[in-house]
Amino acid sequence: MSESNQGMDVGYVARLACIDLTEEERGLFQGQLDQILHYVEQLDELDVSNVEPTAHAIPVYNVLRKDELGSSLDHDAVIANAPSAADGQIRVPKIIDQ
Repeated sequence: MSESNQGMDVGYVARLACIDLTEEERGLFQGQLDQILHYVEQLDELDVSNVEPTAHAIPVYNVLRKDELGSSLDHDAVIANAPSAADGQIRVPKIIDQ
C-alpha cells in the first residue's frame, strides 16, 4: 500500500458503518479497496492542466421554454371545480408534519 493509501482500512470503515465483517471478508475487501486506490493513484499521473473543469461530460444548455405571457385558467371556473372553497380560495386539508 502506498503512503496515500495508508490508513484506508476496511476494518475501520466497517466499524464506522456498524458492519460486522469476518476476517475472510476483511481480507477480501481490503484487497479490493487497495486495487481501487491504486487505480485512482494512476489517474493522478495524468496531465489535465489543459482540461477545462466541468460538472458534466457534455455541455448542458437551458432546455426550458421562454417565459412568455399567455392565457391562464379562469379563476371562477377553478373555484367552482374545487372540492372545497371559501372566500375565493381553494380549501385544503390541514397537514402537520411531526
